[in-house]
Amino acid sequence: MNQISPAMADTASATRQPDLRRVNANPDFWYPVAWSSDVPKGKTVGVSYAGMPIALVRPEEGGVFALYDRCPHRQVPLSKGLVKGQTVRCCYHGWAFGRSGRCIDVPYLGKGKLPNGVRTFPVREAGGLIFIFPGDPEKADTVPFPKLAQTDNPAYKTKHFSPRVNCHYTFMHENLMDMNHQFLHRRQMGQIKARFLGQDRGEDFIEARYSFMRSAGQQPLAERLIFGKHKDLQGKEQPIEEVVTIRTEYPYQTLRIVDKDGDLIMDLWVAYVPQDKDQRETLSFGLLSVLRPQTPLLIDVIWPALGWFTNRIFLEDKEIVEMEQAAWDEVGHDRNVEIFPVVRALRELLIRCGCPQDVKQQTAATQPEAETTA
Repeated sequence: MNQISPAMADTASATRQPDLRRVNANPDFWYPVAWSSDVPKGKTVGVSYAGMPIALVRPEEGGVFALYDRCPHRQVPLSKGLVKGQTVRCCYHGWAFGRSGRCIDVPYLGKGKLPNGVRTFPVREAGGLIFIFPGDPEKADTVPFPKLAQTDNPAYKTKHFSPRVNCHYTFMHENLMDMNHQFLHRRQMGQIKARFLGQDRGEDFIEARYSFMRSAGQQPLAERLIFGKHKDLQGKEQPIEEVVTIRTEYPYQTLRIVDKDGDLIMDLWVAYVPQDKDQRETLSFGLLSVLRPQTPLLIDVIWPALGWFTNRIFLEDKEIVEMEQAAWDEVGHDRNVEIFPVVRALRELLIRCGCPQDVKQQTAATQPEAETTA
């Protein structure tokens, strides 16, 4: 009887469904591309979404607007231009473009017909972030805007972070959703074990709940200051002190921690924004809200310790997901053997809601509305 080689099995598996690492992020959602503080009044800043260059422009008056970051004349980035009034002038020949994307002035053209303009992107600003809608602009008003942790709640203090990771965004979703990887963090967290408490799923989301049991090692200082000290049970099984709920509600991900009384003590919101055309580089925008202790100013005292602790955890996750990406690059396709039902369901969700790379997406270079004007 003929046996199927591992390579043949991989090929057969690949024909059954798209390779997850070849599924692009769906552009028909609101994605953060910069912090509000990065775009001061009278300035323009260049950002990217999946290889599309985008110029964020903040006039002295009014809110931010976003243009395709190439002047149609010589393809020079508009983000290098000069903001004047409600327009941005290209740094090369001074062509001026307004909020609508139309070219409204060419200094040396006189009264001739103005050239075509550039594509614009719907923009919203919330939670200290600037969001664009990179997909079909007609959908922007109907697609729900995400809830951004507890940024508007004064009972919480919120930390901002935006690390760049050299991997496909789907590795990030898997990493956070699967809490069984705590062995990786043993140097930072001590020896703890995740206990899976259950899951929920829907057409556009999947949610998993965990608690953690410490089997050895000391509770980290930052964890103790935020959640309170967990008693040393001398080898006995630790009762459920907190419940951690991780949810991917496409395309965003959240992690919420409630204590034994059901009070929310930590709320994390994160979006993974692809930067390059092949979507192998991801910029993560995160908001981490922590409940303020009853003792005044204590949160400010422990904030540096929390920042150090969370950064150490993240660096370990960053290294591991970049290893996963390197393995995919070497083989050329996804060979993961996934056994955890939650992650299997997550992968199906990301494929279902994403865009396989062979699907044509709207070009960013043109804007039909920006026709030649007299």
